[in-house]
Order: sequence, then structure tokens, then C-alpha cells
Amino acid sequence: MGVKEKKCIGIIFGGESNEHYISISSAKTVFKSLNSKTNIERFRVKAFYINKYGVWLDNDQSLELLKKNSRNETVDKYQVLPKRAINFLNKIEFQSIDIWFPLLHGLNGEDGAIHGLLKFTQKPIVGGGILGSALGMDKILMKKIFSHLKIPQVNYLAIQNHNLSDDNVKSNLSVEIIEKLKLPVFIKPSNSGSSLGISKAKTKSEIIAALEKAWEIDTRIVIEEGLVVRELECGIIGNLKLSASEIGEVSYSTDWYDYNSKYSMDNKIIIPADIDSQTSKQIKDIAIRSCRALNIFGFARVDFFLEKISNKIFLNEINTIPGFTSKSMFPMLWNASGLNIDQLVAKLIDISSN
Repeated sequence: MGVKEKKCIGIIFGGESNEHYISISSAKTVFKSLNSKTNIERFRVKAFYINKYGVWLDNDQSLELLKKNSRNETVDKYQVLPKRAINFLNKIEFQSIDIWFPLLHGLNGEDGAIHGLLKFTQKPIVGGGILGSALGMDKILMKKIFSHLKIPQVNYLAIQNHNLSDDNVKSNLSVEIIEKLKLPVFIKPSNSGSSLGISKAKTKSEIIAALEKAWEIDTRIVIEEGLVVRELECGIIGNLKLSASEIGEVSYSTDWYDYNSKYSMDNKIIIPADIDSQTSKQIKDIAIRSCRALNIFGFARVDFFLEKISNKIFLNEINTIPGFTSKSMFPMLWNASGLNIDQLVAKLIDISSN
């Protein structure tokens, strides 16, 4: 009986988004898992790093980055502007790839762009497709669909097709926000991740500053009522059948769960979350239902608010390429559900193959 040939996994990471370094950290975790004692007999890896300017690096250079333990000059030396036309077509060595594993967070990754590009290679992709990724990334469209389906959300306003370089426009919008929503509010770019570009605002002047900050990232903006909540998260994996992980809670010391809270500070992670079985079941049901509604499959992390005063559940957002860093909730949720990181990565690849 012959030795079974290893499947070649193509990891794509980095990218032009504001979550560039988070993507590198996630890719390092997945690369390490694919080379673990249990997985190295099944898989081999080709890597494709995209620098901050959209330049694709070859496999040797990309693997060099993944093998480094820390963020250092190795990353910085590859931050070169393209000298000629963008080079991705001659850098994607897709003939040898069996399955793609894109780990591009944010722009060109979670929005479905990379899935559309890779679809032309006719190779399986770990994660969701173009439509689900695009809808999951776009907070405005996601919220409109969930409103139609009566999936519980906090009250919100959507801003698009406004010129926020005009002071009068900003002033009028701030008045509308104060009239229609209870303060404080959270102001978010429609397409962004890791809480980048998000602000909490309590006054008109803070709202105007927050609108300006969000507009730097995206011209389409979401404003949400800021409730006093617990932050709960649920992992989803599967294809035709979706499975939900244990529910986890993030307890943080900051005023709200901002970028620094997610990646720089020591939060208290509680898995399983201290909630009753009925609430847990309801969250899992909504997580699966919401992913189905947006045609999200493969894997995702669904984030919820649990209002402290009423115990009401509100869906916050869906992350279609959740982080795999050492501080990321998604692998921790599945570890608590019986899949360690090596098993989880292998499971996701197996799901994409079926």
C-alpha cells in the first residue's frame, strides 16, 4: 500500500488592510498547526504574503516570514512599492495548490475579494464564498437583512452617500443621530474589523469627531446605540450542516471592547460563559440562523451583546475570517468544544474538501 500524498495548502496572508499584522499572526498560527506532529503527515504548505502595498511575494520569502517568531525587520524589508504592474498573476503558483486557506483579515479578504480571485483557480477554499463574505463584512447590508428577518439587533442608523468633508453635513447628521438614538452611541465604518475606526460618543462634538474618524476608513458608516452589555461570542464551522461552539465571554477592563482591548491587554476570557442553558441555546440558534441568512459557511465567529439590565440578546456582527492569533477567541472557543488548534485547522480543511 503506497504512502498517501500530502495535500498542498496555500496560505495567503498580509494584505493592504489595516489588519495587516493581525493577518500575519493568524497565518503563523495556522502554519505551525499544519506542521504539527498530527498534521505534517497529511499536509504541506505553500505561502503567499501580500505586503502593505499589494505586492505578492513568492513562496520562499513568504515562508521566511511565517517561520519567524516575532514581528521584526523581516516584515519591514518586504514593504516595497510595486515598480511595475501589480504582480499577483505571476506569483500565484496555483497549479500545485490543492486547497486555499486565505487569512486576509479586513479589506480584500473578509469582503470576498480574495474568494472571487481564487475561484478562478478551480481549487477548494477554506471558509465562505464571495456572497457570504461580502455581506458579513458590510455592516449596513448585514443589518438590513437581519432587520428583515427579525434577528435581534441594537437600534442603529446607516449613513451613506454623504460628504463628511462638509461641516454642515456633519452637524446635521449629528443632530439626527441625537434625535433618533439614545446616547451614548458607537460609530463604526461599515467595512472594517478589529474595532478599527470605531468610537464611542456621548456629545455632539464627540459624534462629529467620531464620524470623521470612521469616514477616513469607509464612506459608509453605522451608528449604534451603546447599551450596557456583556460581550459573548460563538464559533461556527461546517458546510451543509453548521455546528456551533461553546459560548465564550470577554471581560475587559477598558470602557469598551476596542482595538487595544482585543490585542494589547490582558482580558479575562470565560469559556463556557456564565449564562443559563436557554440563553446559550438561543445564541447558538441565532448564530447558525444568521450565517445561513447571509450564505456564510466554512467557518465564522458570531459576536453578541447580552444586555445586563434586561438579559436580552442582540446580534452584533459576523466575522467570516476570524483571527487565529494567540489572543483570538475563535480557536479558544473550539478548544473548549473539543477541538484543539491542530484538529481545528485540519477539520476546516476537511470541510472545504467535501
